[in-house]
Amino acid sequence: MNRNKLNVLRLPAIALAIIFLSPGYSVRAQGTDNKLTGAEKKAGWQLLFDGKSASNWRPYKNAPSDGWEIVQGEIHCKDKGVQHRADLITKEEYGDFELVFDWKVGKAANSGLVYRANEEHGASHESASEYQLIDDAGYPEKLQNWQNSGADYDMHPPVKIASKPAGQYNHSLIKAKGKHVEHWLNGVKVADYEIGTPAWHALKEKSKWKDIKGWGENSQGHICLQDHGGGIWFKNIKIRKL
Repeated sequence: MNRNKLNVLRLPAIALAIIFLSPGYSVRAQGTDNKLTGAEKKAGWQLLFDGKSASNWRPYKNAPSDGWEIVQGEIHCKDKGVQHRADLITKEEYGDFELVFDWKVGKAANSGLVYRANEEHGASHESASEYQLIDDAGYPEKLQNWQNSGADYDMHPPVKIASKPAGQYNHSLIKAKGKHVEHWLNGVKVADYEIGTPAWHALKEKSKWKDIKGWGENSQGHICLQDHGGGIWFKNIKIRKL
C-alpha cells in the first residue's frame, strides 16, 4: 500500500502520527469505522475516537509520551522506538456507562483498558478496575485465569476464553451501573461482579490491590488505554452515559 503523506499531530505532551492513505484504500475501513449510526446517535452514544484525532484523550498526568500514534483509523501503541510511555486517558470522567471498543493485539502482547480511574497513583490501574487485553494463545508465559482477555484483572477471571488470535479484531463491551459491572467479549458475557460485596472484598484481599485504599471503588473516573509496552490497536471506541 502506498503512503502518500505523513503528518504528525502534536497535542500537549503527546505526538500522534496520522497516515493519509492512497485513494485505493477500502471503502469499508474508511467509511464505516469510527462513526455513529443514526440509531446510535438517537440512543445517546458518543464517539471517543473519530479515527483521525486524539481530541478526547491526553496522557496520564499529562506526562511526556511518544508511544501512541493514529494510523489508518486506529489508535496504536507502538512497541519500538519509544522513549516515554504513558497511558492514554479520556479528558472527561465517566460514572455509569456502556462502553464498546474494538481491539487487537500483536503476538505475545499484553495491555488493558482501565475505567473509572483517577490520577492519584503512579499508573491508572492502581486506582481502578482493568479489562484485560492479551494474546491468550501466544503469550510466552503461563497465564493465570484472571490474566486472560476479558478478565477484571487480578480479580474476576473470564468464564471462558472468548478472544480471537493475535492480529484479529475483537469486540468488547463494558457495562457499569452503580456498583454492578459486566464485561463482554465477542458477544459472550465473560465477567459479572458487584463492587463492595463480601466476595469482592475477599478477592481484593488476595490481589495486588489489597493495600491500596479505595481501589476499584471510584464512582466515576477516566477511561484509560494502557501502554504496557505496545502491540495493541483500538478503533470504534464509543460510550453511552447511563
